[in-house]
Amino acid sequence: MKTFADNFTVPADKLQQQAWVWLRLLKSGDVKEWDAQRFQHWLNASPANKEAFSAAKQRWDTLGAAAGELSRMQPQASEVREQAHRKPASAWGRRAFLGAAAASVATVAGVAVVRSSGGLMPSLEEWGADYRTATGEQRSVTLAGQVRVVLNTQTTIRRETTRAGVVGISLLAGEAAIDLPAGGQRFGVLAAGGQSLADTGRFEVRHLNGKVCVTCLDGTVRVEHPSGVRELRARQQTVYDSNALAGVANIDPARISSWRNGELVFDQTRLIMVLKEIDRYRPGRIVLMNETVRDLPVSGSFYIASLDRALSQLQHTFDLKARSLPGGLLILS
Repeated sequence: MKTFADNFTVPADKLQQQAWVWLRLLKSGDVKEWDAQRFQHWLNASPANKEAFSAAKQRWDTLGAAAGELSRMQPQASEVREQAHRKPASAWGRRAFLGAAAASVATVAGVAVVRSSGGLMPSLEEWGADYRTATGEQRSVTLAGQVRVVLNTQTTIRRETTRAGVVGISLLAGEAAIDLPAGGQRFGVLAAGGQSLADTGRFEVRHLNGKVCVTCLDGTVRVEHPSGVRELRARQQTVYDSNALAGVANIDPARISSWRNGELVFDQTRLIMVLKEIDRYRPGRIVLMNETVRDLPVSGSFYIASLDRALSQLQHTFDLKARSLPGGLLILS
């Protein structure tokens, strides 16, 4: 495993490759605070790293005047990307395109690192959080007397009172499990414009990428949304976003709640989604470059404490090549 100091001797073509991977990550719009810190470490590790990153951004400028307007003219950005995919390119051209696509918003590294909209820093809403968990961390807190709230990895909550005056929390991001005592007072969870209310029992709320999933494990949960209401019973689930509320679906609660037992359980889940879920529990980032396997199904369970072993199993199962880069990046191709 190389340290940051070893980058002084990394060949120039390897540094260029690392630079466009970082640019691509910054462009993804889903960059964790950990990613930002690791990127800064990589960038400041040596003058060669800064040169490589600067060169990647300069190559983007050579793609034409449209590059400078990509952030406000997305249709042109799509056209440039499509042309780059259709046209055979040299190794230099491929690197230039990939770095360019990544840098369309993060044209200056320093600006990218401080942007809250890119996920590098908490949003203004999250700054007022009462409880927060880091990558791979789980935490249990007791609220409103005897209500146990378990926060999964990368979860942010704030103590809140619902519109009807019910004591509860606002789930700003992540995943929380709510255990209510028998005969206790009603408790609510606000997330993305909707609210989930229960008097007794157990339920979970997952708020990721603008979508909210509410699962009732025991008792009943009332999900209220501007577009409707859903009454959930044990082993039922619904999903909503800011615009719409889905119907009620029956689910296997053992798979949904497996994270509380230290496991991730998948049943015919697309490989890309499995990797994204694993990504939430480990520092760094996994990038799948092999498009032919991204939608293949995965079934099985993995221990959260042994995710490196899980990744090795997936690598072997799907005949993937793994390469580790500075900053905790793992490239699967």
